[in-house]
Amino acid sequence: MKQPDWTSLKTILIAALVVRVIAAIFSQGYGMHDDHFLVIEAAASWSDGYDYNHWLPWSIGSTGQPEGHSFTYVGINYIYFVIAKFFGIADPKLLMLFNRLLHGIFSLLIVYLSYRITEKISTKKAAQTIGWILALLWLLPYLSVRNLVEVACIPFILGSVWLAIKYDSKKYLLAAGMLMGVAVSFRYQVGVFAVGMAAVYFFKKEWKSFFNYSGGVIIVFIITQGIVDMLIWGYPFAEFIAYFTYNSNEGTAYIPNNNIAIYMLVLGGIFGLPLGALLILGFFKSYKKYVLIFVPVLLFILFHSFYPSKQERFIMPVFPLFLVLGVVGILPLLEKLNWKKWWNVSLKIFWILNIPILMAATFAYTKKSRVEAMYYFYETGQKPRKLLLEASGETDVSMLPKFYCGKWRYGVLEHKKDTPLLTVFPGYEYDFIVFFGEENLKNRVDEYRTIYPKMELGKVCEPGFVDLFLRWLNPRNSNEYIEVWKTNEIAR
Repeated sequence: MKQPDWTSLKTILIAALVVRVIAAIFSQGYGMHDDHFLVIEAAASWSDGYDYNHWLPWSIGSTGQPEGHSFTYVGINYIYFVIAKFFGIADPKLLMLFNRLLHGIFSLLIVYLSYRITEKISTKKAAQTIGWILALLWLLPYLSVRNLVEVACIPFILGSVWLAIKYDSKKYLLAAGMLMGVAVSFRYQVGVFAVGMAAVYFFKKEWKSFFNYSGGVIIVFIITQGIVDMLIWGYPFAEFIAYFTYNSNEGTAYIPNNNIAIYMLVLGGIFGLPLGALLILGFFKSYKKYVLIFVPVLLFILFHSFYPSKQERFIMPVFPLFLVLGVVGILPLLEKLNWKKWWNVSLKIFWILNIPILMAATFAYTKKSRVEAMYYFYETGQKPRKLLLEASGETDVSMLPKFYCGKWRYGVLEHKKDTPLLTVFPGYEYDFIVFFGEENLKNRVDEYRTIYPKMELGKVCEPGFVDLFLRWLNPRNSNEYIEVWKTNEIAR
């Protein structure tokens, strides 16, 4: 049997595909609020003739004003759901399985393009190192099958950079700009990266390159944000203006963080020590030789570092290029300072730590209890009419993903710690009660039995192992135990 060539790009891509397929199959659920409620709930509800977030001006419940959400990526997911349902795929879990598979396959471009960029500006050996890291990095298979715009936009950024550095002909820069325009329409903040690349051409007085590249970005942005918003809102760039206005005012107070070094720590911390520290050093050493990539990446990091609101995922769009510059920037130092031994040791430590975490992340079913609680209604064919979310033993009620229920329209009321027991909306009868958390659970169920003596347990939903671990690390992570109870009463 022929042994695989571990140095070939084909082998690297096969390895990347395998772990992403595994993640697509086993890593169910969603990672955080944005990758589900701002993408899947919106897109899937549109395909069913409903508007979950009330974003569209003609929807019942809409404020009639844009809220600052680009419709490009959500729209692509909407088209996916329309096509899938046309072919008779209705099961929410099956819909998301194919969605994850498509995202996982698409994410192979991150590995491929990063490899090609590194091979072009450095050496084949450096490209192999980049390829294997991005193929099997513990975080990427999990994120690659999620619906995060910060990850979905990466192949377009890399494609833009690849065209810009590969071809001497300036006409390719129009295409590079157009790819970057798609990335910007996915995630508005990528515009900072686009400005950085344009600035390099501008200050180098490469006018044709500057205008071709900038023109490409502007053309796509006008189509996706100007024309689309004109059709929806009656005037161009409505969502972008709303987004800019929000982030200039209220957005600065959302998850504030004064640590301006947080994103550099995140970028280095993903690889642990000592590799992360070497990559940071290599990144800054690359500034002279690779200015076309370095300037936009640095500008993107600085923008997010000084903007008051910070979340770790915000930095993901430039993550692969940071890695590329970190590796190619450190290589001359390895020769000059005779650090090859330390570099090899750092890579070994990285792989020793990475592989077990990769296994855990690739099989992680996150937000499991919430998904399973709602999927209970779909798999049993039951349609809730009036649902009570009972969290008097918890700090708050978690949002439940309606998508997995198979029904968008039903009444939802909440019972929290700070509301009197059993006096929430008196006279309002529920057909299902969803209990959050195990604290004092038996007494809470027994109290409701006094009103609904025919109550019976429908489903027990345990959190996944990663959810439990995250809750152990920080109790504020409300990844809870959930029970769904049927009251067996007909709602009035």
